[in-house]
Order: sequence, then structure tokens, then C-alpha cells
Amino acid sequence: MEIEEFGYKQELKRSLTLTDLVVYGMIFMIPIAPFGVYGYVNAEAPGMVPLAYIIGMVAMVFTALSYGSMARAFPIAGSVYSYAQRGLNQHVGFIAGWLMLLDYLLIPPLLYVYAAMALNHLYPDIPKVGFILAFLVSATFVNLRGITFTARMNILFLLAQLVVLGIFLFYAWNALHNGGGNGQLTLAPLYHPETFNFALLMQAVSIAVLSFLGFDAISTLAEEIKGDPGRSVGKAALITLVVMGVIFVAQTWIATDLAAGMGFKSADTAFYEIAEIAAGSWLATLTGVATALAWGVAVAITSQAAVSRLLFGMARDGKLPKVLAKVHPKHNTPYLSIYLVAVLSLVICYLFINSVDTLTSLVNFGALSGFMLLHLTVINYYWRRQKSAQVIRHLICPVIGFIIVAAIMYNMGVDAQKLGLIWIALGLVYLFFLNKLGASTALPDPSNG
Repeated sequence: MEIEEFGYKQELKRSLTLTDLVVYGMIFMIPIAPFGVYGYVNAEAPGMVPLAYIIGMVAMVFTALSYGSMARAFPIAGSVYSYAQRGLNQHVGFIAGWLMLLDYLLIPPLLYVYAAMALNHLYPDIPKVGFILAFLVSATFVNLRGITFTARMNILFLLAQLVVLGIFLFYAWNALHNGGGNGQLTLAPLYHPETFNFALLMQAVSIAVLSFLGFDAISTLAEEIKGDPGRSVGKAALITLVVMGVIFVAQTWIATDLAAGMGFKSADTAFYEIAEIAAGSWLATLTGVATALAWGVAVAITSQAAVSRLLFGMARDGKLPKVLAKVHPKHNTPYLSIYLVAVLSLVICYLFINSVDTLTSLVNFGALSGFMLLHLTVINYYWRRQKSAQVIRHLICPVIGFIIVAAIMYNMGVDAQKLGLIWIALGLVYLFFLNKLGASTALPDPSNG
């Protein structure tokens, strides 16, 4: 199925393979993501960090299945925005895009701030803004060169992270079996009766699920995939999610058993304290620097690519200024969208550099609420409109996915819920004026292509 069937022209370069998509998703999700958030997850679910990641992975598997279903029907850029637009209706589609914008627009600055904080702690003479600018400029440069160049850089970043992760696992495993912590792998990290609290566990899941955000961004590259993009998107999302889920659970399981009985100085440094127990201060420094570079460089590049494609898709449909849909004549990239993301990221970093918790909560709200609309879209498009006979794939799975994501949303902080609702209200106001000014809400007509 070609995008011309949906009334669009093929403007972006088709050069990505299934392997590129999996690498892209893994980089976006960050193989060593638990290094940075371990302490925060453990604060809500003491001694049960792997359990929080397992629940998060299960929740996201159902979401990945829904992404795969909709990508087969609409293999075009725009992710949930494009799916809800065609699978539900125009207005809900816009709100879905608006919610994903909250997620995608805030991820790059969130990463820059986290990375700058980590490096500023190690190199206090260099101001945070210096690190932020370095990260932002490098991500923008790579993305302007084109998706093929970005894909090649992704492979290098992924290999570097896996090497650091392998070093930690090697030394942590040896320390564990030489008498550290519990002395061996146990089932305690999966269930700790003395500290188990379902409500707190779900709050921990709402933090851990941040590590899984990224597999969904694969769908934004649908128009740059060789072969069958609809099938490739769904397959890549599921492969990425399962592989990364296993990686997350493995590293947090070993870390949790090794950390048994430890008291952490702070949530920020919890994992690095475990690394120091495993092999000394050099490993603590290595894991800290690797986390900062992974968040500030590697995933910042992929996240900027994702949000620029979302802006491109919405601008092409007239929901945002048309100029954002302009494609570079040489590199075939939505270059004006990439520049806009860079500028907005700088502004958001300035506004939230001392409010990282709020920024994190807003990212999760945007992503999870978008996932809920995705599940509803699958049910409406396949079960209600198409009368699909695949009851499990097109009804039961999205219903289960919706319920799990809704439960995680319910257990999020109240402040995040309030700010998220304010964002939705702003989107509705914008949509009202968009219609009032006579902007077209009709989908492109293939016959006019």
C-alpha cells in the first residue's frame, strides 16, 4: 500500500530496513535507561524494581499490538495522530496528535536536562546550559543530514551502550556471587511481601514505563521504510519492546539483589552507588557518564527525528502551519520542523531546568493518553467499521491494553493529571479557532494527487 492511496506524495526518502527500525527503537528506549531512574522506581516499590518493569512491559506489549494493527491499515507518517484521524474522526485525531506532541516535544528537552544535570555533577565548572547547547546542536546537525545518516549514528550509539551495560552486568554478577547483597539471584525482586503495596507499585510502574516510551516512535518513520511499511512497523515495535523489556528486567534484577540491605544517598545516584559496590568508583563514573551521553546525545537524536515527523504529518494536513511540511531538496528531511524542535527544546529547557519531575510527568501523560486513544481507534476501525473476525487481535487485546494504561494513568501524580488536562483544553481551544478561521479539516483526496 503506497501513501499516494491516501492523497499524499512520496517526499521522504525510503531507505530504512527492519533492522534500522529495531535499532532506532532500541536507541529511543535507551538500553541503560534504568541507570537514571532506578532510584525513583525503587522509592515507590522498594526492592521490586524488576516487577515494575515487567508490568510496564506487559502493558506496552498490548499497545505495540495496536500500533501494528493500525500501521497495516495506514502506513503513513504521523503515528497515533494519523491513526485516530482515520480510525475515529478528524477532531479526535487532532487531539491524539496534540497529546503526542506533548510527549514528543518534551522528550528532547527532558533528555537534555537530565544529561546536563548528570555531567554538571561530574564537571561542575561547566554550566548546565553549556551541555544542553552541545547536545542540542549535535542532535540537530545529525537529523538535518537525513534519516540514513541518523540510522548509521544510531548503530554506533547502540553498540556503545550495550558495551557499558555488558561491563556492568559482568562485574555486578561477579560481586553478587562473591557474597554481595543476597549472594545470588532470588525471587525477592519480583515480590517482597514486607513492602508490597499495589497503589505504590502502580506509581512505580508509571515511572518505569518512561523507559519503554520510544517503540511507538517507530511508527513516525512509516514513509521512510523500504518494502512493506505497515508490516515492518508492527513487527519492529514488538521486537524492540520484548528485547528491551528483557534487558531492563535483567539489569534491574541483578542490581536489586546486589543492593539488598543498602540505603541510598539519593534517588538520583542509586544505581551508580550499586555500580560502585560492584566494582568501585570507576564503574560508578562510567555508568554515570554513559547515562548522560545516552540520554543527551543518542536518544535526543532519535526523539528529535520522531517529533519532526509528527509536525510534518500534522502540517501536511493543515493542522499546523504548512511551512513545517517543507522537505529539504537534498537531504529529504522536514528541515523546518527540525529547526523548530531545536528552538522549542531550548526554550523548554530554560523553563523546566529546575522542575524535572514536572517535565517527566507531562511526557508520561501525553504518551499514555495517546496510547488510550490508539486502543480505542483499533476497536472502532477494525471491530466496529470493518466487522473484523479477529476478536482477540482487534477487540480483546486493545480492551486489555486500554484498561492497563488507564490504571497507570489513574495512579499518576495529581499535578501531572491537572497539567495534562490543561494541555488538552488548550488543544480544544486551538481546534475551535482552527475551524473558525476556515482551516480545512478534510483528509487529502487521493483523486487530486
